[in-house]
Amino acid sequence: MQNYQEQERFREEDVEQEINIRDYFIILRKRKFIVFTFLIVIFLITVIKTFSTVPIYTSDTDVLIERNNAQSGLERQYYSSYDPDFLDTQSAIIRSAKVARRVVDSLKLSTTYRSFFLEGKNDTPSFFSDIKSGLQDFVEKIIIPLKGEVQGEKRQNGEGSGLSVEPLSDEDTIASMVQGRLLVEPVKNTKIVRISFSDKSPAIAKLVADAVAKAYMEEILDMKLTTSRYALQWMTSKAQDERKKLEASEMAMQNYMRANDLVTVENKLAISPQRLTEFSSQLSKAQTDRRVLEGVLKQIEAAGKNVFQLENIPLFAGNEVLKSLRETIFKSRQNISELSKKYGEKHPVMIKANDELRELISQQQAEINRVIAATKNSYELAKSQEKNLEEMLTSTKGELLNLNEKFIQYSIMKRDVDANRVVYESLTSSIKKEGVTEQSQSVNVWVIKNAALPGAPSTPNKTSNLAIGLLLGLVAGIGCVFLIEYLDNTIQSEKDLESRYGLTVLGAVEKLKEKSKNIESYIVQKPLSPLAESYRLIRSGLLLSSAEHPPRTILVTSMGPGEGKTSTTINIARVFSQGNKKVLIIDCDLRRPRVHSVFAMQNDKGLSNYLTGNLNENIVHKVAGEEIFVITSGTIPPNPSELVGSKKLKVLIEKMAENFDFVLIDSPPVQSVTDSLILTQLVDGTVVVVKAGVTTYDIMQSGLKKLKDVQCHFLGFVLNGLNKSHSAGSYYSGYTAYYAKDNVG
Repeated sequence: MQNYQEQERFREEDVEQEINIRDYFIILRKRKFIVFTFLIVIFLITVIKTFSTVPIYTSDTDVLIERNNAQSGLERQYYSSYDPDFLDTQSAIIRSAKVARRVVDSLKLSTTYRSFFLEGKNDTPSFFSDIKSGLQDFVEKIIIPLKGEVQGEKRQNGEGSGLSVEPLSDEDTIASMVQGRLLVEPVKNTKIVRISFSDKSPAIAKLVADAVAKAYMEEILDMKLTTSRYALQWMTSKAQDERKKLEASEMAMQNYMRANDLVTVENKLAISPQRLTEFSSQLSKAQTDRRVLEGVLKQIEAAGKNVFQLENIPLFAGNEVLKSLRETIFKSRQNISELSKKYGEKHPVMIKANDELRELISQQQAEINRVIAATKNSYELAKSQEKNLEEMLTSTKGELLNLNEKFIQYSIMKRDVDANRVVYESLTSSIKKEGVTEQSQSVNVWVIKNAALPGAPSTPNKTSNLAIGLLLGLVAGIGCVFLIEYLDNTIQSEKDLESRYGLTVLGAVEKLKEKSKNIESYIVQKPLSPLAESYRLIRSGLLLSSAEHPPRTILVTSMGPGEGKTSTTINIARVFSQGNKKVLIIDCDLRRPRVHSVFAMQNDKGLSNYLTGNLNENIVHKVAGEEIFVITSGTIPPNPSELVGSKKLKVLIEKMAENFDFVLIDSPPVQSVTDSLILTQLVDGTVVVVKAGVTTYDIMQSGLKKLKDVQCHFLGFVLNGLNKSHSAGSYYSGYTAYYAKDNVG
């Protein structure tokens, strides 16, 4: 294939090409209908929901809540001034059922303002409420019998006997509604809590918001009064018990100290760990010294009587006496060496020198023996010292453990005494405080902003809702478009082919919008149409596809069926014939031939009959009114692959190439059968037809690999069935408008 080896690396790497902003706009324009659909549907839903919602008014009041730090006794002992959850806890109390019930009782919502909460159920229902009530009735009809069966089973099993659920009173129902419409939010970085209440009536919203703040203050005070009364009773009773515990624990500790002489134990406990540390340090040093001496003795034993090996041991090498003897022996040997040059061995001078050398060696050996003996004595002494230190350390440990046991028990008893004393003193101090119910109030509350009558509804915010609906519809549509585009694995444009595979695209053929027209005859009927021009561009690409001369025998194939290879073959033949060229079409699709049906020819005698040797007459037929000749497929044979691979077909193609300017061969799809792969070896080049929006990248990758394996000479792609609205950036955007006037009529 042309430039196939150089371009293969692009396909193997399969690198994602950078997408610029213009590509995103192309994708959106291609699928703009989806974007508009989502936009309109979501926007209409938002409009209906917004304008059908009953307006709600919200009124709010601000209260300052802080902990009272002037607390008494136990509270000051066990509560710190910093409590990150304090405002959240107070907010939960404001939203509690007790506060809501206080609001109902104080405002008489169940009587005076009953119509604002309960009577609304008798109003004329709206369309949406009818649907909602109908669904609720349907669900109840299904669920209630099931509940009855379950409860019946429980009664049979002895469960739930004697229990009955009473219906909620009007007060409890309204209190629950107040809870549901109440919003309590702490203001960030302040001690202020904002209480908001929402209702269809602005007056009710203001009234309830103020009442909630008042009910909360009453609930806080009631909680504290109840707690204080109980705490006082409990502390009085508890103080008596704690006093007895304190006296008993003090007496028990005093008796224990007297029995175990703990006054002196504390001094011993301070000294013993110090002695233990000293003994451990001395033992470690003694063990180290013993190991060092033991190592030296092992080196001495390994050296034996070898003086030279002994002298290499650091103990002997550092001995000053041995150093001096070694130097003297060395000089003596040098003297003997010099004297031996002048005198014989029995000369008196030589005899004297040898005697002196032997004396020095004897002194050296004596010194070595002395060092060895001293080392052994030091080793034995170190062993004895190590043993003594181990005994002293063991004795000290036993003594310290005994002292620790006594002192641990003393510490336990002392902690009991201290704890009892703290509790007793705290209880006594709390009882003596005056004004427990008022002065020890743990929370201070001030209303710093009363609720105001709302002038406009808080919900729905029509402008905001419509803007959000518009934005949401646009985002949903765009997101859906890009999701579909991401999941779309088909080839859509020339740019996709060129950027992904790096191969030539001869041209693109627009999808024929007029369903009543036949694409095989369209360029004959409208030779100046953009469709005809696209085939002329393909013809130009084929003529320029080879450096020396244009290919004369061209195979047209595709990756799969239905991608337009037959119509492409016929239309390319027509544009060649319009240039005064003699063109032959050979229908080599011996399985599903179509060429004969396009030209309305008989197909009882054709290529298959010629290749099997059952036909000797001329099989080339001329198309009426055109300079196009056709060899039809003939009778469908049982073994098409064997016929296509026969030598007779090769000879036929070569012979036809001599008689015609161009020979176009229509073949089966590459992925279906091997016929096309065989035919690529019999032609000058191969054209692959790709259908936009149908041919997938996976199929294309597999098919191109098969063509590469047979070393096909690839002329280029023809992109068929291109949607003009999807072809932004291709040559269609340039010439379609120019030739649009030729497409009329």
